Amino acid sequence: MPVLSSKPYRVGRSKTGLGLFATQPIKKGSKIIRYFGPMLDCNKKKDDAVENKYLFQITKRWTVDGSVRKNVARYINHACKPNAESDVSTRKLKIVIRAIKNIEPGQEINYDYGTEYYKEYLKPIGCKCDSCEKKRKKKLAEARAEKAALKARAEKKALKQKEKARLAKQGDGLKAKAAPTKKPTAKATSAKTTSRKSTKRGTPASA
Repeated sequence: MPVLSSKPYRVGRSKTGLGLFATQPIKKGSKIIRYFGPMLDCNKKKDDAVENKYLFQITKRWTVDGSVRKNVARYINHACKPNAESDVSTRKLKIVIRAIKNIEPGQEINYDYGTEYYKEYLKPIGCKCDSCEKKRKKKLAEARAEKAALKARAEKKALKQKEKARLAKQGDGLKAKAAPTKKPTAKATSAKTTSRKSTKRGTPASA
């Protein structure tokens, strides 16, 4: 798509498809581009029946259909922490995208599409803006770290139980080796001797 060099932006490839990128420094507060298209009267059934993701509601009655190709502003993607915003004039029925931060050449221009759009179009598929991507990566890293910690704790517990069982087995073996051998008591030996002597005394003398 040909882009005029006087414009501070260009259409380029973004991770979500196409996007609008700064080609020169854009100062905070400056106008970047106008969002425009046919005006739809929501009080008319024909206009109210129009459905596409480029509809920009200005008032309860008037909505801009930004799906026309000349509306380059339609390539600006959503961001939860944007560097631009939509400046809406309900009196003039006009939408202008302005920078709310200093934007450097090469940076993608983005603004917050609003809660309604987010819930209807972005939430079901997951927002892919930089802020949400960072949050997802952080949560994944935390989940992996927690999983690794749980695994390490489980392995440590298993090793402790194994060592405890080994020591218990070793202790049983030492006890078995240290047990004394049983011997007849002196009293029992004396009783047996007395019994034998009595038997001898009671034997009759031979003829």
